[in-house]
Amino acid sequence: MTGRRVIPLRWPAAAAVCLAGLVGLVAFTWPFFVSSDVARDHGHDAPWFFAVLLGLLAVVCLAEVTAGRLEPKTIAVLGVAAAAGGGLRLLSAGTAGLEPMFFVVIVAGCVLGPGVGFVAGALAVTTGALLTGGVGPWLPFQMICAGGIGLGAGLLPVRAGSRAERWVLAAYALVTGLAFGAFMNLWFWPFVGAGGPAGMSFVPGAPLSENLAHYAVFYLATSLGWDLPRGVLNALLVLLAGPALLRVFRRGARRAAFGVPVHFEPTVPTGTSATSPTSATPTDAAASAASVASTPSDSTGSTASTAHTESRGLA
Repeated sequence: MTGRRVIPLRWPAAAAVCLAGLVGLVAFTWPFFVSSDVARDHGHDAPWFFAVLLGLLAVVCLAEVTAGRLEPKTIAVLGVAAAAGGGLRLLSAGTAGLEPMFFVVIVAGCVLGPGVGFVAGALAVTTGALLTGGVGPWLPFQMICAGGIGLGAGLLPVRAGSRAERWVLAAYALVTGLAFGAFMNLWFWPFVGAGGPAGMSFVPGAPLSENLAHYAVFYLATSLGWDLPRGVLNALLVLLAGPALLRVFRRGARRAAFGVPVHFEPTVPTGTSATSPTSATPTDAAASAASVASTPSDSTGSTASTAHTESRGLA
């Protein structure tokens, strides 16, 4: 049994996230499935992809707003996660592949849910790019990859607070550290052309198996040495600092009381008695009637007792 995420992903936002993921997958892999002329003519369409991705992120937020779930406290949590991730990226700026930013994104997605994880990952990359001057045609691809990492963390089948949670998150951090580099290479590798090393270059129009074999050689020779330190660093951060950060996010989520309905109770005006005639219950009315009915008999008994005393005194 898995623990319930604090902010579940509802169907409008889920549809927008799936659409964003589909657009991202197409943006990464389309050169493998088109002719050489199409790949050459559309190799610099990254700004259009950036605009589409921003629109899809806006749709995700709009879906949450219309459903009444994107409230100020949720926006505050998103801001904290994005700022923390961007600040951690500022410390390393990807030096030797070391990017501790994903540690925060993974923990936030695990605790707060896949929707928040997706938006937090995309915003954290954008914040880091603005702080480090890393804005370029690669940014939309980084946004979709980081968002996917946060989304996957929120979908992990692990019970919240269990002993296995830390190890599952560490393994996920290691795998996604490698996968991030493997996907990010695809935004530029097909357009290196004949200038690349022999057996490592993309061949437009070649069979998919041939290009995948060339890319595997390219990845092992140029990218694995950068991606492995990223995965190992984030896995170690999850193991060492993950429990503390998980408690921080969960404590903040409890205090924010996400998803708890708000009820307003009517207030009693000052100077008005809490028990008014209009609020009397049938039981109270019956008791009052019985008290009134018993008054004449008590009065009759008192009169008889007084007459008996006076008669004894005359005697």
